[in-house]
Amino acid sequence: MKKIWAYKEDGDIEKVNRLAEELCMPKINATPKDIRCYRVIANLLLQRGIDTFEKARDFFRPDLNKLHNPFLMEHMEHAVERIMIAIAARERILVYGDYDVDGTSAVALVYSYLGTFYNNIDYYIPDRYEEGYGVSFKGVDYAAQTDVKLIICLDCGIKATEEIAYAGEKNIDFIVCDHHLPGKEIPKAYAILDPKMENSRYPYDELSGCGIGFKLIQALQKKREKPANDIIQYLDLVAISIAADVVPVTGENRILAYHGLEVINRRPRVGIEAILACSNITHVNDNPPYYFNRALTITDLSFLIGPRINAAGRMESGRNAVDLLKTKNPEKAERIAEEINRNNEERKLKDQQATKEAKQAIEDLNLKDKKCIVLCNEQWHQGIIGIVASRVSEDEVKPTIIFTKSNGIMTGSARSVKNFDIYSAIEKCRHLLTHFGGHKFAAGLSLKEENFAEFQALFEKEVEENITTEDVIPEIEIDMEIRLGDVSDKLLRILQQFQPFGPENNEPVFVSTEIYDANKVRQVGKNHLKFSAIPLNENILPISCIGFSLAQYYDLLKQGNMIDICYSIEENNYQGHRELQLNVKDIKESADNNNF
Repeated sequence: MKKIWAYKEDGDIEKVNRLAEELCMPKINATPKDIRCYRVIANLLLQRGIDTFEKARDFFRPDLNKLHNPFLMEHMEHAVERIMIAIAARERILVYGDYDVDGTSAVALVYSYLGTFYNNIDYYIPDRYEEGYGVSFKGVDYAAQTDVKLIICLDCGIKATEEIAYAGEKNIDFIVCDHHLPGKEIPKAYAILDPKMENSRYPYDELSGCGIGFKLIQALQKKREKPANDIIQYLDLVAISIAADVVPVTGENRILAYHGLEVINRRPRVGIEAILACSNITHVNDNPPYYFNRALTITDLSFLIGPRINAAGRMESGRNAVDLLKTKNPEKAERIAEEINRNNEERKLKDQQATKEAKQAIEDLNLKDKKCIVLCNEQWHQGIIGIVASRVSEDEVKPTIIFTKSNGIMTGSARSVKNFDIYSAIEKCRHLLTHFGGHKFAAGLSLKEENFAEFQALFEKEVEENITTEDVIPEIEIDMEIRLGDVSDKLLRILQQFQPFGPENNEPVFVSTEIYDANKVRQVGKNHLKFSAIPLNENILPISCIGFSLAQYYDLLKQGNMIDICYSIEENNYQGHRELQLNVKDIKESADNNNF
C-alpha cells in the first residue's frame, strides 16, 4: 500500500537562521556545509518548540535540576503527610499497581524506596483474569485481611470510585498516583496525585504512572531532608515505563528517560541485567561509559525489556515482574528472568497463531470492505488480544477490536489508526459495556455476551460515520527535505544528541529527491534492499542505504530510474567497519524521471 509522506511545517526562515547562527557561533571557521548543518538542526529544534539557544542547551543537556518541584502537584503535601503519619504509627502500607510494565515498575520503585527505611510494607498486583485492570474489591479485601491502613496505588485508581469507597468502609486510606484522565466522578481518596486532574497547576501532565511514583518519592526524600541524588538509582524504572507506555518524550519525561538510560547503561540493577541477558545483551565492562556490549536506547527498553515484563502479567502473574525489578539477589534475578522469558516465548507463539487465525477470519468473513474490524474467538488467550489487535490494525489500516470470551463475558482490546479516536467511538456504546477505559488510540472493554451483536453494529456505525479516507492511509511523518550532500558525520553526531527518541521527539526523517542507485542494488534477506544512493546534481560519493521490507522497489532501482527517498540517518558498524548509512523508510519514483 502506498504511503502518504506528511511533511512537518518548516520553521520561520528568520528564526531558523538566527538560531543556526547562535548554535554555530562557538565554532571557529565554520564551513558552508557546517552552516547548512546547523540550519537543519535549527529547523528540527523549532519544529519541537525550541526557539532559543538556552532552550536548545537544556534540550541537549537534560538536567535533573530542571525537574519540577513535586509539591506543585495537587495533594502532594497531603500524600506525604499521610505516609509519614503511617510510618510514625507503624501502620501497614500496601503498594498497589497495575499488571503491565508501567504499573509493575511503579510498584517496584515505590516499594523499594520505602523499604530502605520502613519494613511494615507489602505490595499487590491484581490478577489480570480474575480481577481485571486497576483497583479491585479483591485487592481491598486482601488489604483489610492483612491489617493494611494505607494503600498507595500507582498507574490506576482515578476511576475506582466504588472500590475506594469500599476501602473507606474498612478504614483504609487511599493515595491515588495516576496519569490517566479522570472520569466525571472523582474517588474519595485521602490524596490524588494526577496532573490530568481539572485545575491542576502542575506544569507537566504527560508523566507515566511510574513517573508519578517517582515524584512521590522525590517529595518524600525532600520532606525527610535526604540527598536528592540518592534516588537517581530509581530512574531506570521510570525510563522503562516511559518507553513501554509510549508517553511523549518531552519536558520532564525527556530528563527522566535520559538519566534513566544513563543508570541502565552505567550500572543496571540485577533484574534488568538478567532480563537483558535473555536478549544477549551482556555485561562487558564495569567502568563507564558502558556496562553492556553496546549503549542501550529507548527502543531497546521498548522491544527487549517491555514485552518480557508485560509477558509476566499476560501469561502468569505481574508479581513476578515486581520481584524481578526489586530483587538485589543475582541468582534470584536470573531465575525469575528465565521464567519471564519463557512466558514471553509462550506469548509470542500464542499471538502469532491468533494473528494468523484473525487474518484468515477477515478473509472468510469478507471483512476487507468494512471500515473497521471486530473479531471474537473464545480460544484466543486474553493476555495476547491487545497484541493481535495491534497487528491486525497495522496490517489492515483500520480501527480494530479483538475479543475473547469466558463465562459469558466478552473481553476486548481495541487499537486505532492515526487520526481516529477509538475511545470516543467505544464511549458512544458505553450503555452496552460492563467496563471500558483507555485513550484515543488504544482501549480495553468488556461486555456481556448477549450485548455483543448490538455493540458490534453500533460500533461499526460510529466508525462508518466518522472515519475519513485519509485516516486509513499509512503515513510517514517527514521532518524536512535536505540535499543528500548535507548528510555528514557532524549532522549524525548532533542528531544523536536528540535522543532519547519517542512520541513528540521521534527520530528525524528526511527526504532527498532525484536520487539514483550507483549500480549496486541487491535484495537481502526475504524482503529488504541494499543499495548506494547518489544525487543527480551533486558531486559526492555514494551513500550506503538499507531499506527494510522495500524489495518491491528492486526493479525500479535496477533499471536506473530516478527516485525520491525518505530516511533516517544512522551509523552502521559491521565487523569493525564503520560507515554512515541511510535507513530508508519509503521510495517513490521522482516526478521528473530520467534513466541514469
